[in-house]
Amino acid sequence: MSGPMTSIQVFEQVFLQTRAKVLEVAASLDRLARTEGFEAVQSDSRYQQLRQSLEVLLGSGTNRAATIQQIFSDPYDPAWVSRFQATGERPELNPTAPH
Repeated sequence: MSGPMTSIQVFEQVFLQTRAKVLEVAASLDRLARTEGFEAVQSDSRYQQLRQSLEVLLGSGTNRAATIQQIFSDPYDPAWVSRFQATGERPELNPTAPH
């Protein structure tokens, strides 16, 4: 049984896949920026979430994934369980609202 992987070993293992994902995000943003009416997208809350997430990625630390998940999540509503139990109604997701 070997010990935990070193930083270099982990980096070697994830580098190519991570590079591919970064390139995919860059290509998607380039494609979007070349479209007519891109200015409207820039004010969309979802686009702002993407920008905010990219800023988190550029930071340091070990909780970037959790922080980005929070950016895309709805705020917690402590009454959702009782509302669901009383009515069976599920909350509607608004695709233009920050999630």
